[in-house]
Amino acid sequence: MKAVVLNKVCKAEEISVQEIPKPRVKKDWVLIKIKAFGLNNSEKVLRTVELDSDYIKKPIIPGIECAGIIENASNTHFKKGDKVVALMGGMGRSFNGSYAEYVSVPEKNVFKVESSLSFEEIAASTETYFTAFGSLFECLQLKKTDTLLIRGGTCALGYASIHIAKAIGCKVIATSDKQEKVELLKAHGADFAFVDHGNISTEMHQIAPSGVDKILELVGAKTLPESLQYTHKGSIVCHTGILGKVYVLNNFDPIKQIPNGVYLTGFFSNYPTQEKIDEIYKFFDQHNLKPAIAKVFDFEHIKDAIIAQDKGLISGKIIIKVS
Repeated sequence: MKAVVLNKVCKAEEISVQEIPKPRVKKDWVLIKIKAFGLNNSEKVLRTVELDSDYIKKPIIPGIECAGIIENASNTHFKKGDKVVALMGGMGRSFNGSYAEYVSVPEKNVFKVESSLSFEEIAASTETYFTAFGSLFECLQLKKTDTLLIRGGTCALGYASIHIAKAIGCKVIATSDKQEKVELLKAHGADFAFVDHGNISTEMHQIAPSGVDKILELVGAKTLPESLQYTHKGSIVCHTGILGKVYVLNNFDPIKQIPNGVYLTGFFSNYPTQEKIDEIYKFFDQHNLKPAIAKVFDFEHIKDAIIAQDKGLISGKIIIKVS
């Protein structure tokens, strides 16, 4: 089969598609014929930072998600031909991931999909919308009466979160690091959008002087302490993203920096369930939604797709069509 195989930290320009043996079938794992998969910031972090770490199995095929068809169900509850998604749980780090024509995945990481969406659309909704749903509903307990601030909105997860929040009737404020992407936020449904230069106090005091109800922090630890200041008693802040490339908080004093009566949480997307996957596709049907796709590349052009991702040339979810 064709696959992208990585041995060390590398630039996008060094990516190549290789011919390697198809994975062998083993007990409690399934073999999936991949139809499409999405590119994620998680894989960029792996390729540019994590690959030199001892805890990453090398060589490794990256990729934390895919949509496809069961090729061999082994001894699992699946059957050949089932339409499925696979995601997280060590994919692309502890064992080979989805940048390939086939992938072997533990049964617990695989979920059936009942949907009329195309494989490209399913791939665009797998990890991204699972993370968005978990962040918005499990962590932020989002309600239609809420005003939501999405800090770092011009990414696939940001756009997905805007779509979900607007579908249930929320007011959405979203930020971008580039002026040229502000109109994209509005086009995706944000009620207010502006450039984030690292301090958004002027804009927030104009738009929401009393603070917002919920904050989805996608820039991460870099801006989290400041984001906490745009809340009021009863607000919830969810740290989900690391777009700012700062991964931990140094000299963070929770007693002083988390306002009284404000709740700080985080969403870790490593534990999907069939119930949650079903919930996503039910939501799509109920609200007549389709996941946003920025651009689709054929697998043979995956290097071009990764270069575009690294350079920030495409705003939103990039999908790779395999077959």
